[in-house]
Amino acid sequence: MGFLGRIREGLSRTTQQIVERFDDIVRRADAPERRSRPIDVETVDALEELLISADIGVAATDRIIAAVQGQSRNGTSLRDLVKQEIHAVFAAVDKPIAVDSRPQVTLVVGVNGTGKTTTVGKLANLLRSEGRTPLICAADTFRAAAVEQLEIWARRAGVDMVRARDGADPAAVVFDAITSGKAKGRDPILIDTAGRLHTRVNLMNELEKIRRIASREVPGAPQEVLLVLDATVGQNGVAQAREFMGVAGVNGIVLTKLDGTAKGGVAVAIAHDLKLPIRYVGVGEGIDDLVPFSADEYVDGLFEEKW
Repeated sequence: MGFLGRIREGLSRTTQQIVERFDDIVRRADAPERRSRPIDVETVDALEELLISADIGVAATDRIIAAVQGQSRNGTSLRDLVKQEIHAVFAAVDKPIAVDSRPQVTLVVGVNGTGKTTTVGKLANLLRSEGRTPLICAADTFRAAAVEQLEIWARRAGVDMVRARDGADPAAVVFDAITSGKAKGRDPILIDTAGRLHTRVNLMNELEKIRRIASREVPGAPQEVLLVLDATVGQNGVAQAREFMGVAGVNGIVLTKLDGTAKGGVAVAIAHDLKLPIRYVGVGEGIDDLVPFSADEYVDGLFEEKW
């Protein structure tokens, strides 16, 4: 199964939850006798309830409802109106990564438990399969288990890893990794960071220090800062993201455990509320279960027709 099919497969629990209810709404709203009439209050209420239940979020739901009501006389089906507006949400934040200096440095951040460390390993595997030569940097030196786990993933992915002794300065490990990457021609450098220190201030200060070191060694680095969010925590993930955005300079999201939730609509809420693109989604526990995000495949999967 290709990358695109994997996204739809990962959405299966969400799709199962909403498609039947949406089809009921569609049949009511798109009945021939209503083609020339605005979508009624009953339809709007049902659609709003459906979108909220899928964890699309209040703000994004309000935008979709307003768009549907504003275009309901043009003869376009309700399903297509909803899909068009969600596409617009993703299109507004779809920004390519600018890499003017090599190697590319990708900083991976997020709270513990989101799948951050495994995401680094899976991303290394994905990039290697695309012909690139990633190097993993184990900068979460405060959690020995994280380094050991990452070492296992690096071996499975067939890529090099730079690590240091437990408790070492994470920024120093980042320096060593970038130096090694330059010498060996590795690109990109994937940096796993701590998800929790003694206080939030300590964590944010540590991330800022890592950013300074990376920028000093490679102009413009880190060019990519990926925030890993767990799809199963829903709207709490949006709140988590705001903690990291200011200090870490997040410019992309990895949404993990999409296959483990019936509220996969949270991807829409993330793009709408945080104004950040979703770069990858996790659709399983295997090493190949991290795939590039496709808005087209996501939206089609979320609102597929039963017939």
